[in-house]
Amino acid sequence: MTIRVLLADDQTLLRSTFRILIDSCSDMEVVGEAADGHEAVAATREHRPDVVVMDIRMPGTDGLAATAAICGDETLAATRVLILTTFEIDEYVAQALRVGASGFLGKDVGTDELLSAIRTVAGGDALLSPAATRVLISRFLAAPEPAATATANPVALATLTAREREVMALVAEGHSNHEIADRLVISPLTARTHVHRAMAKLNARDRAQLVVIAYQSGLLQTARPD
Repeated sequence: MTIRVLLADDQTLLRSTFRILIDSCSDMEVVGEAADGHEAVAATREHRPDVVVMDIRMPGTDGLAATAAICGDETLAATRVLILTTFEIDEYVAQALRVGASGFLGKDVGTDELLSAIRTVAGGDALLSPAATRVLISRFLAAPEPAATATANPVALATLTAREREVMALVAEGHSNHEIADRLVISPLTARTHVHRAMAKLNARDRAQLVVIAYQSGLLQTARPD
């Protein structure tokens, strides 16, 4: 199945470069472009892409507001947002994760990494493995905000099994399904199943929201001893 991608960035040259790269892949196609957040939301509603590659800093409506609008629209539940930014602006990234983004990349990303990230996010996983992301999550998501999602509720965790809570804590630490499988001596498929069951029970649209819930509920500190 072809992955449908929408590019949102105010730099025309960058969008053109990404379009050429993405359209060169047999399993992807660019279905639309946007130069600011307002256009990104409108184009997403028109084209229904699988993934929106979203810049944060854009004139007018920025990428954070656009991400919140897209992720908050129930009719766009199948669309994932991949943020493009720099690691130095990590507070912006944390905000994007809170409102539903599925991950982020630095703007100096290599071509293979970008394509892999799009495939990862389109497949329903979050791009949360790099060590820099773990630091970001620890720093900015540990303290809940008034705007936190309704699913960030410790009571909701009671619906999870002990194994699902354990797996969820490992996801929050930035571990992949394969790393979780190695730690718990289970298969990667079993690890993925536990992750998806936890997401379903907590109404998390993807792994990124699962991470937010884990930190906001305090699960990471209480799930398992070192």
